[in-house]
Amino acid sequence: MSVFFDIIHTTHYRYAQPVTLGEHRVLFRPRDSHDLRVLATDMQVTPPPVDIRLIQDVYSNSVALVQPQSPATELKVVCTFSVEHTGTRALDFPLSPRAQTFPFDYDDEERLVLAPYLTPYYDDPDGMLRTWANQFTLGQDVTGTRELLAAMTQFIRDTMQYRARFDHGVQTPYDTLRLQSGTCRDFATLMIEAIRQLGYAARFVSGYLYTPWLDSAVPTGVGSTHAWLQVYLPGAGWIPFDPTNNLIGGTDLIRVGVARHASLASPVSGSWHGFPGDFLGMEVDVRVHKRT
Repeated sequence: MSVFFDIIHTTHYRYAQPVTLGEHRVLFRPRDSHDLRVLATDMQVTPPPVDIRLIQDVYSNSVALVQPQSPATELKVVCTFSVEHTGTRALDFPLSPRAQTFPFDYDDEERLVLAPYLTPYYDDPDGMLRTWANQFTLGQDVTGTRELLAAMTQFIRDTMQYRARFDHGVQTPYDTLRLQSGTCRDFATLMIEAIRQLGYAARFVSGYLYTPWLDSAVPTGVGSTHAWLQVYLPGAGWIPFDPTNNLIGGTDLIRVGVARHASLASPVSGSWHGFPGDFLGMEVDVRVHKRT
């Protein structure tokens, strides 16, 4: 059954005096597929752009390259989308017989294509990540491929504390284990790196999370983008796992961009030229509403 969402994503940069704005890379548009269809889009940029180019990047993400007019004292990008989401029946898809239990092997063609997602982004010289990941494989005669992932997803949600952090960047998985806390992008990165140690192919996903309390007549909260991961399972394809909320599949996760690491899926990136003290801050507001 289809669910329809309207999304408004606003990013607003402010400067103390006019600065020169370089080209900005905007990764806002939901990623179309058989289960997610973009019905309408619109983008408004302040100041008016000199040029906008729409491209697909190396990961086939839809990216807008925006060159704003400058000098200017602000840069504001407002994107609106209407989407249809049929959901991912993540726990219902049958797996290939060779992939039903852990460990399993990808075939030669899969390994060739999946190489960037199989290769750990972080070194693990002391085996900390592998040791942490191994706890989900031990003590059982047979470990189900999908059950292992579900157990790790729930474990992160149950044992680690979510802490909002507005700094750019992502914690290393070792910092997340040490602190037992992090943001959605930190939890996704931890799980990606842990299961890569076990031989799973995994990629980072940025996007939007539907939260029902924002459907009130006068929303009181300010939303933001969300992060989770996808794991490639032979026979089922790319399956979403959200360790921040213990979500697997469904319609509440609206994907936008994928990459092998969080730093490569930033919603907005670009340059400006001026004095360091000219930057007054950035505000992000994301609204995701379900149509009734």
